[in-house]
Amino acid sequence: MTIDPLLQPSLTASHAPTSAQGRFWALVPCAGTGSRAVAAPPAAPAGSTTSAFGALAGAAGEPLAPAPPQLPKQYHLVAGHPMVMHTLAAFAGVGRLAGTLVAVAPGDRYLDAHDHPSYFVVECGGPTRAATVQGGIKALQERGAQRDDWVLVHDAARCLVTAEQIDRLIDVCAQDSVGGLLAHQLADTLKTSIDGPGGVRVASTVDRSNKWLAQTPQMFRIGPLLDALAKVGTNVTDEASAMEAMGLHPRLVPGGAQNFKVTYPDDFALAEAVLAQRGYGTTLARFGGERGQGATETGRKTIF
Repeated sequence: MTIDPLLQPSLTASHAPTSAQGRFWALVPCAGTGSRAVAAPPAAPAGSTTSAFGALAGAAGEPLAPAPPQLPKQYHLVAGHPMVMHTLAAFAGVGRLAGTLVAVAPGDRYLDAHDHPSYFVVECGGPTRAATVQGGIKALQERGAQRDDWVLVHDAARCLVTAEQIDRLIDVCAQDSVGGLLAHQLADTLKTSIDGPGGVRVASTVDRSNKWLAQTPQMFRIGPLLDALAKVGTNVTDEASAMEAMGLHPRLVPGGAQNFKVTYPDDFALAEAVLAQRGYGTTLARFGGERGQGATETGRKTIF
């Protein structure tokens, strides 16, 4: 049987090289909804057919049809694929990974239609990111992950990360006593704010020379990360914060401005523009599909 060389790293994950420091696993929390990125459906305008029939149904005592659930942002199309598939395409290109786990919410079967040997899905998502990470690590341990192994936790909505960036993080942190994360050094002038006459106003300017924007993946040993999350609780916003609370200092590895997290509606267009500039090669090669066909949360198509 001939194995597609693009899939070979994933298909041979069970035989991934084991470093003296332990194996490397990827964990992609995918249980959130991304409410800031996905606009709520607009209410039917007064006098429209929809609003009129809705009023009649309510007056007649008939139950109103429930609004369709909002599709979580990680499943919205970006350049022809659900956003998370671009993320997973990058991890599929990292041959050192023993496995990539996608942690989804209980009952979430969206990725059943996108089954692929480069990752596996477990319904272990929790109410917070940290709780999802805890559930995901436990699922990895059930697959044989050890406390001395490394886990690379990555936001599903950072869909522009590259295999090269992931490999560089592993190269830098595999010998580190703590671990580390991709990050981007702040370039803009940084301000603090106060509420003032007429709106929000500048309170002060902050020295930016030692300021970084935390990105992902964030790479730590499974045992210490689990211990940190158990001690500090599940309200921390990233894994590095949990490790910092233990008195540790994770290493900062330069990532890049393109490794941003899709957070607001305008970010979808930015992500599509970057993928268009790259030519969509990695995702198309691994998962197929149409080149450059995207859809916004309103359903409008964009073709590059």
